[in-house]
Amino acid sequence: MADCCTPKKDGFDLLVIGAGSAGFSAAITAAEAGARVGLIGYGTIGGTCVNVGCVPSKAMIRAMEVMHAPRAAARFDGLSASAGITDWGALVRQKQALVDDLRGAKYIDVLPNYDSVTYIEGAARFRPDGSLSVNETVLRADRVIIATGSRPHVPDIAGLDQVDWLDSTAALELESLPESLMVMGGGYIGVELAQMFARAGVKVTVVTRHGLLPAAEPEIRAALRDSFTAEGITVLDGLCYRAVAKDGAQVVLQADKDGAPLEIAAERLLLTTGRVPNTQGLALDVAGIETDGRGGIVTDSRLCTSRSGVYAAGDVTGRDQFVYMAAYGAKIAAQNAMQDAGLEYDNRAMPAVVFSDPQVASVGLTEAQARAQGIDTLTSVLPLEHVPRALAARDTRGLIKLVAEKSSKKLLGAHILAPEGADSIQTAALAIRAGMTFEDLGAMIFPYLTTVEGLKLAAQTFEKDVAKLSCCAG
Repeated sequence: MADCCTPKKDGFDLLVIGAGSAGFSAAITAAEAGARVGLIGYGTIGGTCVNVGCVPSKAMIRAMEVMHAPRAAARFDGLSASAGITDWGALVRQKQALVDDLRGAKYIDVLPNYDSVTYIEGAARFRPDGSLSVNETVLRADRVIIATGSRPHVPDIAGLDQVDWLDSTAALELESLPESLMVMGGGYIGVELAQMFARAGVKVTVVTRHGLLPAAEPEIRAALRDSFTAEGITVLDGLCYRAVAKDGAQVVLQADKDGAPLEIAAERLLLTTGRVPNTQGLALDVAGIETDGRGGIVTDSRLCTSRSGVYAAGDVTGRDQFVYMAAYGAKIAAQNAMQDAGLEYDNRAMPAVVFSDPQVASVGLTEAQARAQGIDTLTSVLPLEHVPRALAARDTRGLIKLVAEKSSKKLLGAHILAPEGADSIQTAALAIRAGMTFEDLGAMIFPYLTTVEGLKLAAQTFEKDVAKLSCCAG
């Protein structure tokens, strides 16, 4: 896009760097408060989520659920089903059409609704006085919000620069499937894409240093790995990477496991080793804006940076890299910047979802995090075999784990591994936000034969044996 308009008056009240979810949230919030806003975008408008992240990945994950349906049908007597990929390229193009439509509807077409927002295309760079240089033009405002997002991390492994590797963006654009795929990294991106490609018929091997979802509860990590193994996905963890090399039509990873050398080969290599903040090229040091060891912008609880009048929100801070947290943080930053609202960023009840199958959903503290804070905890672990919904669906893969403070019984965290876990976690988020105890949660009325009812049963499990309760008994 070129500049969409010119400011109605000279100058800006606020400059926003980055035209993704966080940037748009900040710009709209400030505009609605009467500010004149310069929104600076570089690259494709809309940022990571709509273009190369949430939207395309979830569309493809949903499509591959169809491929898994015949296997799921086998759980029921008297059923058989089949599914096949007739044109992978057509599926990828359909996904891209959705991305293009949403980019237009949620970003490009939104701008004309805000006369006080000027879109400026170009790379922004700070000057010593805090002004910005964009396309050789100097822009000034009393307030600036940095919302430039993140990009895939590329690990430092010998030989990697000689290999035609994929990142998540390139992987979701492949118009033909490889026979085999090595996924390096066991975080949420690696987990989601590994399973998606495996269900498409690709032989998938996940290689990781720390296992699948290293920050998740150990019970959930173990159960998810079992599900992956059942689907034919190989998981090799505890690896120390040494080198990567091309060997004919394959990519070979040389690694050590438990001190012994190991070689893993596949047709393609997909890097999913995390994301790093987009702070390169901004000349933050020139403006005295502090960053951490991974390049994330350091902020206080009100999202102020080390330079007065400059704020940062979203992935560029290096924390809570979810699109909804980016938009939430950017709104707070804009309100604090323009209205001195004194609002604080609060992620204590932040829900997080990994769109694997079963889905991993969590909110609040893990047991380990609570103990690290010196909290004496109680936990409840409920396998899905005790949840009527799972029994009726003949799919008991997964569990629910709740973490509570021992003395007060106050809920501190909830962690779900279930086929419908993503749609259940918000109930736990509300319970934690409200300061509920597990007794409060266990006494609530829940609809029968739902996955979310498992939260009630898990809460009751702190003090009762749910195997001795009848249906819906409290």
